[in-house]
Amino acid sequence: MDRLRRRGSAGAGWYARVGDGVDEAFVEGWEGCSGRGGWCHIVWKTVIVMAVGPDGRQRMITEQGLVAERFEENRAHLRAVAYRMLGSLSEAEDAVQETWLRLDRSDVSGVENLAGWLTTVVGRVCLDMLRSRKSRREDEWDTHVPDPIVTDADGADPERSAVLADSVGLAMLVVLDTLPPAERLAFVLHDMFAMPFDDIAPIVDRSAAATRQLASRARRRVQGAAPKPDLPRQRRVVDAFLAASRGGDFQALLDLLDPDVLLRADTGDGALGVSQLVRGARAVVAQALSFARMAQYARPVLVNGAPGLFTAPKGRPMGVMDFTIVGDRIVEINILADPRRLERPELRDLGSPSE
Repeated sequence: MDRLRRRGSAGAGWYARVGDGVDEAFVEGWEGCSGRGGWCHIVWKTVIVMAVGPDGRQRMITEQGLVAERFEENRAHLRAVAYRMLGSLSEAEDAVQETWLRLDRSDVSGVENLAGWLTTVVGRVCLDMLRSRKSRREDEWDTHVPDPIVTDADGADPERSAVLADSVGLAMLVVLDTLPPAERLAFVLHDMFAMPFDDIAPIVDRSAAATRQLASRARRRVQGAAPKPDLPRQRRVVDAFLAASRGGDFQALLDLLDPDVLLRADTGDGALGVSQLVRGARAVVAQALSFARMAQYARPVLVNGAPGLFTAPKGRPMGVMDFTIVGDRIVEINILADPRRLERPELRDLGSPSE
């Protein structure tokens, strides 16, 4: 990250030789030059800073430009925070954009830890969004499935996939969706991003001790929602589930399911059927057998870093299936089959036939 060395305000300036490492794009004019090639007083168009980059070399940039660069350096981190807070990729992008707007309207010249400042702001934005959402969609949460991050199963980095599955598995996001907004924020910022409770407390308007209790309550709810990933074993179970579904093998499906398995299907507005919760192995097998016709179009993918299935007949995304597996048994299946939410460019690309 750049280190600021000097600052010149608009209209004021430093002395330099014309063309001596000074970017003319920032210069309004030169005054008081002491002859050809002599020293001049620079009149700036805007606030200028001299920045020293990671390579130790100086460069000139506007103060606004440097702030924008530092925001971009933190964009991926902010998106990760917002996705874990909201479980929605589009809302996460909205939260990051709102964070940028607040940064653009703020004077952060005295902020020593800009990454921490941005994390606090995006946390406040997400908290407001969660509170608004809770009052608007209370009756939909039982069958709501968060936005999955779907990647091709081929060529994935196993170590990176294990970290991803452990930290943001879809099953964990489902549980996070059931938490009160303040509990979710305290847990996400502290347990996932190591933010101190003293820094989180002002966001939720509580003491540090009370904030610690919020995270503790959330932690108890989340425990068990994301079993330790074992990708090869999970892939074998998912492959067996797909084969049994395609073959209509009732007993093979029953053997793969935990007796108390839960299936959650989110179809959105109901164009492809009613969103539902199905409990128990036999009831879930019945649903899986009704999936047999579409199973021929399903293919293995990674869903939030864990083995899952993606269905795209004729290249049109129709469903994403996420599995929570303990040992060799499936304990939870989450299906997103909402046509509106599946119309994402990366899913369309994934569904396109390979050349």
